[in-house]
Amino acid sequence: MKISLHNVVKTFDTFRAVHGISLEVESGELVALLGPSGSGKTTILRMVAGLEFADGGNIYFGAEDATDIAVRDRGVGFVFQHYALFPHMTIGENIAFGMKVSKVKREKSAIATRVTELLRLVQLDGLQDRFPAQISGGQRQRVALARALAVDPKVLLLDEPFGALDANVRRDLRRWLRQIHDELGITTLFVTHDQEEALDLADRVVILDKGRIVQNGTPEDVCRNPANAFVMNFLGDANRLPATIQAGTAHVEGVPFQAPDMVDGKGELFFRPTDIDWREQGEGIPATILRVIDRPDNRRVLARTDGGHAVEFDAPPEFSHGIGAAGHLAIQRARVFAAP
Repeated sequence: MKISLHNVVKTFDTFRAVHGISLEVESGELVALLGPSGSGKTTILRMVAGLEFADGGNIYFGAEDATDIAVRDRGVGFVFQHYALFPHMTIGENIAFGMKVSKVKREKSAIATRVTELLRLVQLDGLQDRFPAQISGGQRQRVALARALAVDPKVLLLDEPFGALDANVRRDLRRWLRQIHDELGITTLFVTHDQEEALDLADRVVILDKGRIVQNGTPEDVCRNPANAFVMNFLGDANRLPATIQAGTAHVEGVPFQAPDMVDGKGELFFRPTDIDWREQGEGIPATILRVIDRPDNRRVLARTDGGHAVEFDAPPEFSHGIGAAGHLAIQRARVFAAP
């Protein structure tokens, strides 16, 4: 089932949460809405679900205008961050609940068979008689997904589905979710503020800021070709140095960087901690090491350029330079954007 949003607007009192969003999610695609708190991602998801209604624009499920259709008639499965399981019901009863209250009537035997199938799918065979309090957080989230799938939804919506879990469980569950999606092929839209989660799971990542889409592309697109300074900053660590742009060249503390098609004026040079080589001699921005922090797989070096700007970069474990060492920052894959 394809989802289409055409110029969708949502306002709460005097605050506009979503500014004319247009987006298409292809049938069978898994798309992440990624952005900081207040970017509008959860509001968009709730409008697709029918839990909020748009103040302008249209939402289509396939060719059908679903903008004003009630939530129970949209055919969506919704998974919340905090599970929203019924604590007084067993795992089996939680999964069966949607089928029992659905307008599509099913025989008790068919519901029981479907519960068994879903428990097997989410790898919780044999736990149907336990209560939510008797299983782990990761298992509860699997139950929440099984309950969402029980009604055979046309669209699956996930709102920060792993936000309440610890890092190791989140990592395991998101890879498991990707396997489930590949097996079932349900059109899926999920919200997250976790960049790694979005990049790990999604076919396509939609990055939002202040109710607007700032970039829409594959994980490779958004990582390798950030559209602007916001995306560069939001996706992982980024160093930033002031630049002066003139005739297609950005000058940073006396070092030139290519800036084709950039308008003359003030700019900013962005680069990742992994994009720096430390050199005792040679070309690069002069700098002095302030601190070296050890990590299991590398060393994080904190330095200050001769112009007084802080820079962080990653070095191999055998990096031997210490506090006070002077050298040069040789920057690769730098990107230049106009100053705000």
